[in-house]
Amino acid sequence: MKAIFSLNSGSSSIKFALFTLDGANNPMLSAGGKIERIGIAPSLRVRSADGDIVLERDWPDGASLSHAELLKDIFAWAAERLGDRQVIAIGHRVVHGGTEFAAPRLVDDAVLDALEKLNPLAPLHQPHNLAAIRAIAQLRPGLPQVACFDTAFHHDKPPVAARLPLPRAFHEQGIRRYGFHGLSYEYIARRLREIDPVLAAGRMIAAHLGNGASLCAMRDGKSIDTTMGFTALDGLMMGTRCGAIDPGVVLHLQTQLGMSAADVEDLLYRKSGLLGVSGISSDMRTLSDNSGPEAEEAIELFCWRVAREAGGLIASLGGLDAFVFTAGIGENHADVRRRICERLAWSGLWIDESANLGSALRICEANSPVAVLVIPTNEERMIALHTLNVVREDHS
Repeated sequence: MKAIFSLNSGSSSIKFALFTLDGANNPMLSAGGKIERIGIAPSLRVRSADGDIVLERDWPDGASLSHAELLKDIFAWAAERLGDRQVIAIGHRVVHGGTEFAAPRLVDDAVLDALEKLNPLAPLHQPHNLAAIRAIAQLRPGLPQVACFDTAFHHDKPPVAARLPLPRAFHEQGIRRYGFHGLSYEYIARRLREIDPVLAAGRMIAAHLGNGASLCAMRDGKSIDTTMGFTALDGLMMGTRCGAIDPGVVLHLQTQLGMSAADVEDLLYRKSGLLGVSGISSDMRTLSDNSGPEAEEAIELFCWRVAREAGGLIASLGGLDAFVFTAGIGENHADVRRRICERLAWSGLWIDESANLGSALRICEANSPVAVLVIPTNEERMIALHTLNVVREDHS
């Protein structure tokens, strides 16, 4: 039997999944899991396709463990789990594809070198994505690896949504709004089409709310506008990232406070967001369990920023038919969903509190002008589907 392995290395987590190909060459989930809270106290959970936990491991004192070090445990588990199945390819989430990579690509040295040049545009993600590719190339030379880009989904958005108000020469150099979380948004568009084709053909905002967070405005499943721009630092407040701020703040930090470019980068990417405002944690679960005013202020600011940015995307769409919550915070934090919907009630998001507290797909009132849904994302499945298609094309 043949199998495909999907790897999704994020800023504070590594998600992975093993898919076995059935008789029609469709990827069927065999097992998958996640290492989360990287940089704090990493924990590994692996589940079978039925949801049963098959492996658990915690590193309570592992704040210093790198993504590459933690990947070794995933590789060890995969080797044991495979049995007589043959992995024919490994698919990777790669956050930034720049202007060159608008579709999944088979990785070779030239592709890898080109992607390395994009590291400064996604310093929390791209180095981890590429480190995994290099590690596997050493472990299994010759095994096809496919890069699946978070920016690709947004590649065909309207030109006005891609341009920054800078001199034209910079745009031609690739300084433009790209957008990210594309694999997640592609899956949500695909899943909503299965659930409600009429709704999927309309105007939707998908809210990918996790340690990294963004919104995407879609019409008929296509990206129209999104909150992230040139880098994954833009847009919403996140776990440790500030999101959009006055660029004058950056100038002030450097010219008046004497901070170096490296210090400013570290501040904006790693010490801001929920962590910076609360002074407690970047994890929404920890903040939700904390009764202190600093934790409350961080949560409220997060929700305010989501609602504020959503208002702008509604303008880009010319109205709204559906709002979808997804990713770690979006799927699991009812209080965050409630706060956001209450701030957007003017636009037709009328939340049903009992449905929101449960596990319902639709969490809006029956007569809500805008459908509000919670749809778990599945970037790993999208990676597997793209990887399978690329491998097929390579052998055709």
